[in-house]
Amino acid sequence: MSHLALSALGRDRPGIVAEMTGVLVEHGVNIEDSRMAILSGEFAMVLVLGAPEGVDRQRLEQDLQGARGRLGLETVTLADLAAGDASPAPASRATHIVSVYGGDHPGIVHSVATALAERGVNIADLTTRLVDEPGGEPLYAMALEVALGASVEADELEAALVAVGRDQGVEVSFRALELDAL
Repeated sequence: MSHLALSALGRDRPGIVAEMTGVLVEHGVNIEDSRMAILSGEFAMVLVLGAPEGVDRQRLEQDLQGARGRLGLETVTLADLAAGDASPAPASRATHIVSVYGGDHPGIVHSVATALAERGVNIADLTTRLVDEPGGEPLYAMALEVALGASVEADELEAALVAVGRDQGVEVSFRALELDAL
């Protein structure tokens, strides 16, 4: 089995997921991991795929590009995932949640991400929203699921994130993620 990454981006409309996954089923390709979202009217999709040995990669790409054309998507890309990357993967199972709220301005994501990266914390998921407040300034909201490595002290990280919040003029909260089974 080989592993591939499929990404697609374009104006949202009904049927994108059905069309793209139909192509995958025709080629016997399995979706192992996925993330799909609509951002300001644009559909974005990233899939990790398991492809059977001997899959006709060229035909698969042609069929995906055909779907791209029918759907009017801007881009569809298919890439091989490295099978034996020598570098160890960072911890990716989320252990904590970081929430950020405040007035919108450039630099919020960068400041929080930098504080996490400097401490070896991996971001497993990041979502942002700009929420219009009736009669007021828009509220910026960001939620991150992060994976703390064994050497990361949660108390020190929380203090660093609170300091970032103070510098950015936003509220930051940090808590352990309660792991519930699906």
